[in-house]
Amino acid sequence: MAEQEPVSGFAVAVVREDGKWRCSPLDSTALRELDAAITELRKIRSTGAVFGLLAVDDEFFLLLRPAPGGVSLLLSDAAAALDYDIAADALDLLRVDPPEDDDEVWPEGSLDILADLGLPAPEMQVIIDEVDLYPDEQLQMVAQRCGFDEEFSKLLDTF
Repeated sequence: MAEQEPVSGFAVAVVREDGKWRCSPLDSTALRELDAAITELRKIRSTGAVFGLLAVDDEFFLLLRPAPGGVSLLLSDAAAALDYDIAADALDLLRVDPPEDDDEVWPEGSLDILADLGLPAPEMQVIIDEVDLYPDEQLQMVAQRCGFDEEFSKLLDTF
């Protein structure tokens, strides 16, 4: 079996329960395998919102939100599927063909994935369009807009 090259970045589970936010790290395999990330998020028991934030190699981010009928997701840059298996898996799950080249950045998936938590699709698009920012900075903006930036920052400081 070939050894997989490590992927840098982070994977975080975010939970909102009883009006309080909680952030915790996901296993590093969540950065390489979409199924691993989804499985870990499904293990979290909560009556409130549960979703995952993945920042991969300072290149792109993924938002994952398990639901009873499947999983909602947002890939910040579809062209990442040309270089990263997890991005290609995300496009497969969305039933979207990968782009021909990586000249342009555009998202695929559900821009309104966090709309019920205070981040509507147009604002998510603005965050994604900030191409001068690294994925962790974009995710910090997501955290700030939804209201869990303090918990998110504390966790990031431990990485």
